[in-house]
Order: sequence, then C-alpha cells, then structure tokens
Amino acid sequence: MCSTQIFGLQRCTMATLIEQKENIDTTDVLECKKFKMDVDRLTVRIVKLSPDARTPTYGSAEAAGADLYSAEDCVIPANGKMCVSTGLQVELPFGYYGRIAPRSGLAANNFIDVGAGVVDSDYRGELKVLLFNFATSDFQVRKGDRVAQLICEKIAHCAFEECESLTNSKRGDDGFGSTGK
Repeated sequence: MCSTQIFGLQRCTMATLIEQKENIDTTDVLECKKFKMDVDRLTVRIVKLSPDARTPTYGSAEAAGADLYSAEDCVIPANGKMCVSTGLQVELPFGYYGRIAPRSGLAANNFIDVGAGVVDSDYRGELKVLLFNFATSDFQVRKGDRVAQLICEKIAHCAFEECESLTNSKRGDDGFGSTGK
C-alpha cells in the first residue's frame, strides 16, 4: 500500500493512504507512524553524574516529552521552590533546544509547576529542574520520581528589524484576556 519500504517498515504519508482509501488497513497506518517516529528521532547524548540518575523515558509511543527523574530526596516547602537534581548532563543536537515542562499529573493533583525551562544546545552543566510548590503543604520528592519532562524543539532564530510602526491588525494592542474566556 505505501510507496517504499525502508528498515522493514512501509514509508508513506497520510496523503498516500487517503488516495488509496478503498483499502485502508489500520496496521498500515500504524506502520507509517512507526516509520515516521524512527525518522524524526533525535539523538540526545547523556552523561550520568550520579548512580541515582535515570535515563529519560517516554510514557507512551507518541508522547512529546521524555520524563525526567529526580536523583535526590528533597522536600519542596509549601508555597516554595527548589532546584531538583536529575544527575544528568545532556548534549542536545545543534539547531534544537530542550524545554523542561511540567508533568500534568503533578500540576493538576499537587500544584507543582516548573520554572526556567530552557536548555540550550551548548549547555553542558547538570540538568536541574526548578519546581514551584503552590500548595499549602510541603511536597516530598524521592529519588526516581518523575518531576518534569524534556521536550526537544527546533530553534528558529529571528532577525529583528527596527521600524517606526507595525502593520495594523484586527486585534491591535488588546491583550491579557481580551479574546475571551
């Protein structure tokens, strides 16, 4: 069904599948997804600085972020913050950066959020996660707990052009909730 076979998987696009819609087999769609994930996979080199460091893992086949694990036991005080060690150094590919993002379960269930989440590709220090505890009680972090996720994103550098004015838009300068709830 798909156009070419590479690494034992069918290479195709969803457009190819739609063109041949009379015989779409869900296994072919899954094969194409697996192929795309293999092609788009980036190599991120890591160094474990501690025996308690864990390699980041993806929670599902299509997860955007890889879970980062704590390499230490600590307590984040109520309404406080703390940098939590992952025990890892990372080398991200040129042209990408790492975004350290919150885990939805920690945010929704425990009021734990992540701050200062940009990891540049030329940074070689230990990867630490700045956690904020917005709860009224202390939050216990144990070695091996998943504390955040690392998302690799492509960088687009901007050329900033100074000018006297900007083009008009329908929205204009309305901000901070102006588009509704």
